[in-house]
Amino acid sequence: MHDRREFYIDGAWVAPREGRDFEVIDPSTEEVCGMISLGGQADTDAAVAAARAAFDDWMLSDPRERLELVKRIGEVYEARKDDMARTISLEMGAPINLSRRSQAQSGLNHIRAFIEAFEKVEFIAPLGPHAPEDRIIKEGVGVCALITPWNWPMNQITLKTIPALLAGCTMILKPSEIAPLSAHLYAEILHEAGVPTGVFNLVHGDGPGVGTQLSGHRDVDMVSFTGSTRAGIAISKNAADTLKRVHLELGGKGANLIFADADDDAVARGARHCFNNSGQSCNAPTRMLVQRDVYDAAVETAREVAEATRVAAASTEGPHIGPVVSAAQFEKIQGLIQAGIDEGARLVAGGLGRPEGLNRGHFVRPTVFADVNNQMTIAREEIFGPVLSIIPFESEEEAIRIANDTPYGLTNYVQSQDDARRHRVARRLRSGMVEMNGKPRGRGAPFGGMKQSGNGREGGVWGIEDFLEVKAVSGWGAED
Repeated sequence: MHDRREFYIDGAWVAPREGRDFEVIDPSTEEVCGMISLGGQADTDAAVAAARAAFDDWMLSDPRERLELVKRIGEVYEARKDDMARTISLEMGAPINLSRRSQAQSGLNHIRAFIEAFEKVEFIAPLGPHAPEDRIIKEGVGVCALITPWNWPMNQITLKTIPALLAGCTMILKPSEIAPLSAHLYAEILHEAGVPTGVFNLVHGDGPGVGTQLSGHRDVDMVSFTGSTRAGIAISKNAADTLKRVHLELGGKGANLIFADADDDAVARGARHCFNNSGQSCNAPTRMLVQRDVYDAAVETAREVAEATRVAAASTEGPHIGPVVSAAQFEKIQGLIQAGIDEGARLVAGGLGRPEGLNRGHFVRPTVFADVNNQMTIAREEIFGPVLSIIPFESEEEAIRIANDTPYGLTNYVQSQDDARRHRVARRLRSGMVEMNGKPRGRGAPFGGMKQSGNGREGGVWGIEDFLEVKAVSGWGAED
């Protein structure tokens, strides 16, 4: 069992001041695989004080020195990548192949992408030729509380910590208590890379405890949160009294618009994407909107994909999906599958209960509903499980209307061979991201949403700038 009760504060591993034990559960076996401490106010205060004390020097440090530190972090991370993959697989149930290929690798990819993006950031620049003695200075926003989820641990942790470091911010990381072991390992990586004392701090805790303490703390200047829309609203309200900056990356209910002229693999590709990571991705294409001409064939293809999708323990090698992260998540998904049945959607694959042969672990059957309308619960709520809802449409106009008829606006998808149509549709979809014909967004593209999917952007130059304040200075002088 992994004993990770200590916190990382002010450059050292320290015992909790107000900790209480919390078990980490392996979702494949439902057995305890680790132990952490959930911190209290004294722990939060100690971490914030360390970050506050370190901020002035770190904010004024040479940006190139910060870049060199991030390069060292990348080197240490790469050496520990297999450890990271196994840790993520154990704590949140990602199949080990997926964990190596995507979960752990995503952290390294983001580190490398931010190193590239850094070269495009001007920390001191002239306003323009009309004002030769004016300078625009970009400097770290201050002490940042970084609150991250369990579904893509390193993806989200590196999307926050690396740009914060490059911007000259100090920080307190509160990872999800459901999957905290990878964050503990990440703190070891940063320590080995030589992050200065107090610049990075780690305190474990839950949302009502450490999360609330951080988002309302008077000495925290910014909160960057990834998680549910409900929690994002609560954080925004709690942060309002101190007028801190709040960056939110929240839920999604992505629509995948499949037109009659889509390529032959469009439906299968969309279903596989929905089931990937056991459906536990905020940008999953969980609503498949299919033009009526190809609707019946699409339903049959999605059924075949679901029935061919293997479900197995996270430690098992090979292509399959693993469990969902917790008993609570399993029960939530079961309730939503039941709602789909009760509200009249046609169940064509999967359904209630565990897959055949699995009587232990939080395993969900890959599930496909057809004949869904956009007012059904399964079309409105973020299920966060391997559940696909297929909705028919007649025209381009109707497809756009259905896609936009949601409180969310994170990622939408378009499948068509008609360039002009794709361009029209992409412009009209109200989401922070649109992916077309199976082409992923390029390295350094901004990640984030509209409406109840949040605000701000992560990744690339945009991700660094989210951690920067802009200062206008006159009378600097004509020469630097």
